[in-house]
Amino acid sequence: MPVPCKRGCGNNAVLKRPKTGDAICKECFFWAFETEIHYTITKGKLFNKGDSVAVAASGGKDSTVLAHTLKTLNERYNYGLNLMLLSIDEGITGYRDDSLETVKQNRDDYEMPLKILSYKDLYGWTMDEIVAQIGRKNNCTFCGVFRRQALDRGAAMLNVKCIATGHNADDIAETVLMNVLRGDIARLKRCTAITTGSEGTIPRVKPLKYTYEKEIVMYAHYKKLVYFSTECVFAPNAYRGHARALLKDMEKIRPSCIMDIIYSGETMSIKEEVSLPTQRLCIRCNFVSSQEVCKACVLLEGLNKGLPKLGIGKSSKVKKLLDEYNTRQNNLETAVKDLEDCNITDKKTSKTCKNISNGFKQKECNATNCCTNKTERNVEKNNEKLQTVLDKYSLENNSQVKLDEEDSDDSEIKHQDEDDTCSSSCGRLGVGF
Repeated sequence: MPVPCKRGCGNNAVLKRPKTGDAICKECFFWAFETEIHYTITKGKLFNKGDSVAVAASGGKDSTVLAHTLKTLNERYNYGLNLMLLSIDEGITGYRDDSLETVKQNRDDYEMPLKILSYKDLYGWTMDEIVAQIGRKNNCTFCGVFRRQALDRGAAMLNVKCIATGHNADDIAETVLMNVLRGDIARLKRCTAITTGSEGTIPRVKPLKYTYEKEIVMYAHYKKLVYFSTECVFAPNAYRGHARALLKDMEKIRPSCIMDIIYSGETMSIKEEVSLPTQRLCIRCNFVSSQEVCKACVLLEGLNKGLPKLGIGKSSKVKKLLDEYNTRQNNLETAVKDLEDCNITDKKTSKTCKNISNGFKQKECNATNCCTNKTERNVEKNNEKLQTVLDKYSLENNSQVKLDEEDSDDSEIKHQDEDDTCSSSCGRLGVGF
């Protein structure tokens, strides 16, 4: 038997809202869904008339529904917004390259300009290359940090007033749980804020803050929106997955737990004696950070120095790794400087002796302390020192001391001095820096 729509419109209900449990028809669901988002926008004062807004677009259900809804509400309520799409290409083969095609479809469907920035262009690394270095345990740390900064960079390029992200109620509740489990008081305080960003930076707003993920899926389904639904190939190992599983189990028992957790995060107070980090600008990249050097710069420095785990964990660990790396580099530079003083050059030897006895040169060099024997022993000593440095730093010895013999009328030794200003720093001796 058909169930009538609870709103009394005369139509039969086709769905049951996960958020309220009401049985309603499609048209009433669309109206309720969009009206609630409009209420969130107006109550939170997220936009001002004439603002340029960058919609963070990934091609997934959240960003697609956000772009569609903002366009609809902008026209219906005359927000006067200049909407555009901003997408980040992390360089994940088989995932992001396909989802970007969906973003381009959204660009055409919603008639919004699109800007795409890639990790490769911004940082010199793709996520595939990063995972090859770091493994699959902490890869989401790199991706999350780089993506947040990439959005800031893109927003600055587009000169927009704010960035609208597709974070929904489930995402925020999961973040609250994660921060509670990790004891991260600083993030716990700001993760429920509908607008984030310090003074002087481009703020981020969350129009879908109170919108359930299941209702977003329903809206996209009944509106027949085009979105990309494949999960990131590196996501199964993310810590967020455990918080999501816990939230879904609780939602089965108490559907309102999502809103309850968000409300708890909003009303939670911090003791006055607890010191919290303040938002400032990174001294290197000039983007927002809670430290003197932002997390993105620390992670990137680790990748470029061959220390991919730099920045993973506490700041004391980061300092220790950097000190060890700098000590090793200083020792290596000292060793190379010592090699430069060894005068390892190509030398020519001959049986003719330079020792003069009774005013005549000896034809044969047989003496133990003769000049030729001294030269050979000096070369051997220098080569031993070179090999010691190469063994210490696990480098390969590709150097060769070439002996070129030239005939001369007087059979005198001609030493060929090598005028080479690189002094082995270019890797000529197999020591590349």
